[in-house]
Amino acid sequence: QVQLVESGGGLVQAGGSLRLSCAASGRTFSSYAMGWFRQAPGKEREFVAAISGSGLTKYYADSVKGRFTISRGNAKNTVYLQMNSLKPEDTAVYYCAARNNIATRGVEDYEYWGQGTQVTVSS
Repeated sequence: QVQLVESGGGLVQAGGSLRLSCAASGRTFSSYAMGWFRQAPGKEREFVAAISGSGLTKYYADSVKGRFTISRGNAKNTVYLQMNSLKPEDTAVYYCAARNNIATRGVEDYEYWGQGTQVTVSS
């Protein structure tokens, strides 16, 4: 079992930045691929970014490429999402997820989920 706890959400003006963190329990964190997903009101949960266990492979949604950066600190059992140049359309609940396999973009591929953290970008 892996438990995930997100933090770092909040209210920010358009053009601003936020850094989300996701702390994971367990001793084998480096064997898990990690992903960030988001869900806006009335919309389906969507892929944002993913990173392999080693941190060498990263994937991004086209909508965030060049603005968001995913990273991980395996010694701290933590994955991060640095979000720059935020837009109102980035407003959503952001979820951290883990899977004991290669990194993918699919929501259905991830086994473990955090409770989510709200990000609100005002115009």
